[in-house]
Order: sequence, then structure tokens, then C-alpha cells
Amino acid sequence: MRREEYIEMLTILIGRTAPDGAELVSKMTMSEARLTSLIVESPPPARTIAVRARESKGNDSRPGLVWLGGFKSDMVGSKALALDAWAEAHGRACLRFDYSGHGESGGDFKVGTIGRWLEECVEVYTRFCSGPQVLIGSSMGGWLALLLARRLAAMKDVAPLAGMVLIAPAVDFTEELMWKSFAPAIKSEIEQKGFWTRPSEYSPEGYPITKQLIEEGRNHLMMGGLIEPGCPVHILQGVQDPDVPWRHAVDLVSRFSRDDVVLTLIKDGDHRLSRPEDIERLLSAVAEF
Repeated sequence: MRREEYIEMLTILIGRTAPDGAELVSKMTMSEARLTSLIVESPPPARTIAVRARESKGNDSRPGLVWLGGFKSDMVGSKALALDAWAEAHGRACLRFDYSGHGESGGDFKVGTIGRWLEECVEVYTRFCSGPQVLIGSSMGGWLALLLARRLAAMKDVAPLAGMVLIAPAVDFTEELMWKSFAPAIKSEIEQKGFWTRPSEYSPEGYPITKQLIEEGRNHLMMGGLIEPGCPVHILQGVQDPDVPWRHAVDLVSRFSRDDVVLTLIKDGDHRLSRPEDIERLLSAVAEF
């Protein structure tokens, strides 16, 4: 999407929910969220994580927003930027960051694992968040959001969760959506070479799927038991998603034990859910909290 088209889309969407929406979008494009960083040392090697933090305006007590991106995605994608623009227009705090090996952060993508990226989520959240927060997780970020919630529940003196919005949540994707669906030849290549380059319509170079990613991911599987995020959850899922089947989302909903869960199926929606109507639906879900 070209910059002009993107700004026009934000003007329309935010203008529907905020006074002087067009003026706010214009200001937002010149008012980047503060760029900072932190060093995460565990597990080694240490890496620098790029963080963009937007503070709330005035004494706004409404929950802050925390964006958790997908596998090989970054914090300047269309959904992340739309969320930040909406936060700016509504005076809400918004926190975005890139996992190691992604976007503006340091580190090697090939050494990335679910556990490694989870530790980064915990470090960023505990360092930058105060007061109630809403986690917005896309694809892999949906899995990390649920893992983060579980970790936070076991910690003291951390910012509480007010809710979650999960977009095509790829919970347990390393096992359920990758390893179990891989042909024997692919599994053999991963076992012998240590990785396999998966073709992707999102990247001409493809994505390296490492043996370490698959094996370490088994330490964090959630679909075999009950899931208790400790807050209301709204899931947005495209029925035409080729990467995370909609039935995977239905199965995920059945795993939630007590918390309020809403599942919205978008009949013509794909995996990214980045069309204007999809982003409008995302912002409406976030506005519920």
C-alpha cells in the first residue's frame, strides 16, 4: 500500500471514531512514537530490542495498547501503524517493538525461538508498561500474547491485563501448522541440515525454519490443555486464511476455561487481515476495552 493510500485509509477510519480525525492523522504522520531500545541478555546471546513507545495524553486512565507482531513481521506494518495512529487520536498509550531478528532489532533470526521471543516480550512489557494493558497479537503474536499472559499471572507488581485482541492467532504453529504438515523430505532436511527454507508469498527469499525453532517450540505448546488468559479475549479470524485455518481458531476457543471469549469469523478474510475493512474491525475490537 502506497503512503498516500495508507494515510487516506487512516483518515477515514480514525475520522469515524475521533473528533477532527483527519487533522489527527496528519499530525500523527509527523509525530512518530518515541524510539528507544533495551538489551535482553537471557537466553544468550544478548541482543538489542527496538521499541517504539507512545505515551497517553493527559491523565487518561484507559488501558494502554501493546502490539505483538507475527513471524517475520515488524512494528511498522499496516496494522501496527493503524493501531498507533488510533492510539494517538484517542490519547491512548501504545507500545510496539520488534523481536530479535526482526525489523529494527538486533540479533539473528535463525537463532530465534518461541521461548527467546517470549523472554523479550516479558522484558519489554515489564520495563515499559504501567497500568492496565490490552495485548494485540497477530499470528505468532497471538501465541506469544497468551504465553505472556501466563507468565505475567505468576509475577508480582506487573501491569495487569484488561483484555486481548488476537488476529489469526497461530497458537502452537511450530508443531500443529508446521511440523505435523511437513512432508517426510522436509522433515529429513530439517533434521540433517538444521533448517529448511520455506517459500513465502510475503518474502522472495523465503523463511528459514530451523530445527531449534521446532524443538524449542514444544516447550510452549498450549492446545493440549485449558488456557486461562485472565482477561476477556476477542479473536479475529479470516475463513480464507491459508496459513492459520479458521478451524484452528475454533479449536483454540474451546480451550479457554473461564474468561469471556468472542470469535469473529471474516468470511472473505485472509491471513493478514490488513484491508481497510479488516483494520476498521480491528480498531473496533480494541475500542471495546
